[in-house]
Amino acid sequence: MKITVMGATGRIGTHLVENLGQAGVEVVAASTSLGVNSVTGEGLRTAIAEADVVIDVTNAASFGDDTALDFFKASTRNLLAASADAGVRHYLALSVVGTPRLVESDYFRAKMVQENLIRAARRPYTIVHSTQFFEFISGVIDMGADGDGFRLPSASVSPIAADNVAEMLTELAMGTARNDTVEIGGHDQFGLDEIARMHLAANEDTRQVTTDNSARYYGVELNDDTLLPLKGARVGSLRYVEWLNRSMAN
Repeated sequence: MKITVMGATGRIGTHLVENLGQAGVEVVAASTSLGVNSVTGEGLRTAIAEADVVIDVTNAASFGDDTALDFFKASTRNLLAASADAGVRHYLALSVVGTPRLVESDYFRAKMVQENLIRAARRPYTIVHSTQFFEFISGVIDMGADGDGFRLPSASVSPIAADNVAEMLTELAMGTARNDTVEIGGHDQFGLDEIARMHLAANEDTRQVTTDNSARYYGVELNDDTLLPLKGARVGSLRYVEWLNRSMAN
C-alpha cells in the first residue's frame, strides 16, 4: 500500500508519517516545505502518483477573513483532481467537530466548503471530525484574553491528544473508505472556562478566568454541545489530566 500524506510536516502529519511507516506502508511525505504545494499544484501530481490513499491534514495559515476560504478551495480542488487522475481509492481528510454548527466563523465556513468539495467529487472518501487537540488548548484560552485575565464560556469541550488523532487516522487509512464522516474526541468533558483554569493552574499562571457565556469562539456564540462530538464517536485513549501532568513534567 502506498499513502501520500499532504501536510506531512505539521503536528498531525509528522505522527502520521511515523505511524504509517511503522505499519509497513510506503509513505510519501508531502508539504510545502518539502516542495509540494497543494495551493499552486507544485509537485502535487508526482507526490500522489500511484498512491492508494491520500490523507489531507493541511491547514490554512490564517483563521480570519478570506484567507482560509481561498486556501481550502484551491488546496482541496487541486488535491481531488490529482487524486482522481492517479486513481486514488480513498481520500481521507481531517476536519473539526462542530463544523456545520460553526459556519458563522470565517474559518469554519471555509472548512465546510472543503468538506462539501470532497463529497461532491464522488470519489471514495472519509472525513474525520476531531475535537480540539490537547496541544491547542492554550490557543483557545488566549482567544478569551481580556485585560489581565480571560473571559470564556462554560460550553463543553472533549479534547483529544494529537497522538490519538494520528493513531485513528492511521487505522482509517488502512481500511476502506467510509463515504461518510467519522467523529472522534477525548475521554472527558470540561467547560471551556474549567479547562482554562486547569491549564493555567498547571502552568502556575495566576491570571483569572471569568465565566462569560456570551464570549465567542472563533467569532461564534456557543451552545453547551456545539463543540461536542456526536453520539457514537471514537474516543482517544489518553486523558487530558494525564497529558497535562506529563507535559508539565517534561
